[in-house]
Amino acid sequence: MLHKRVNKILKQIKRILVNNAYYNMLIISGPSGAGKSTLTKVLQAEIPNFYFSISTTTRKPRENEIHGREYYFSTKEAFKEGISKGEFLEYEEVHDNFYGTSIKPIEKAIQEDKFILFDVDVRGHNSIKKYYPLAKSVFITPKNLHVLQDRLCKRGTDSDEVIQKRLFNAKEELKYANTFDYLLINDNMTNSKKAILHIAKSLMFANHETKIQALLAQYAL
Repeated sequence: MLHKRVNKILKQIKRILVNNAYYNMLIISGPSGAGKSTLTKVLQAEIPNFYFSISTTTRKPRENEIHGREYYFSTKEAFKEGISKGEFLEYEEVHDNFYGTSIKPIEKAIQEDKFILFDVDVRGHNSIKKYYPLAKSVFITPKNLHVLQDRLCKRGTDSDEVIQKRLFNAKEELKYANTFDYLLINDNMTNSKKAILHIAKSLMFANHETKIQALLAQYAL
């Protein structure tokens, strides 16, 4: 019994050490309609050894969305059970639905030394930064609320009531923009694509102690 408890504690310590050292990850956040999905697809196409953290949600799938591609779609009952079992790195209730990030796929991606991308809300960003302090983050937003409203209306997936709720939440989310490492004002998609790629690639070539130690091991005679 004592042996099992010691092993469990050692695994927890190892997890903390790995989490504190891992840096090859980027958190994207911003209001709905800011262009996050488009920029995420750019990174998926251009960054090698890439892992996109797929969130679990209780909202209904939109047209052309596929389970396991855009989201893992779940019931509220199953989601709450996952919360009670500690299966989520972070979770929030947004627009009357739950969204969360499962822990196990992230740990697997870290073991495989993948570039990890998160697309979460501002509260999810804060939770992930506590768990992975070396992760970098980008807040993406259009230049003003009128542009955002126009994009949401043209998307044609939400009712007027939902759009107004998203606009209200966008103003609240903007208050936390200063907690991010980068601010990307997406008023030109071509420029925004170049900017997000530049940020991601700078992380891949960043000089960290863990990378230096691995290189020294390769040079050892």
